[in-house]
Amino acid sequence: MSDKKTILVVDDEPDFASIVQANLKKEGFNVEVAYDGVEALEKVKANPPDAIVLDVMMPEKDGFEVCSELKKDEKYMDIPIIMLTAVADHVSSTRYSHHSGMSMEADDYLPKPASAEDILESVKSLLE
Repeated sequence: MSDKKTILVVDDEPDFASIVQANLKKEGFNVEVAYDGVEALEKVKANPPDAIVLDVMMPEKDGFEVCSELKKDEKYMDIPIIMLTAVADHVSSTRYSHHSGMSMEADDYLPKPASAEDILESVKSLLE
């Protein structure tokens, strides 16, 4: 890649965030990390990334709230967002379901634990 793309990884699990960060860096991306939704929004507004890997269940603001705020703002609505959640998509009695994620205008949706390869593949395809 000639000009490095920046990916914001947002996850309240530091171990998972660093694995994703290491794998994306190995592929030539610049990677920023945020550990909750409030920090994520601050980082996006300070320096908008090229794509966001966003966990759903987090303290402060969850991934759905972050996604919704960004997709409603003309400055950030075109940033691709990949939602990650540990909640099984067959559980429809919770707002943390696959259907909820897709209805939030996320650009892709991966169940956790998503492999580093799946995340990388999604990031690359959304940035093409």
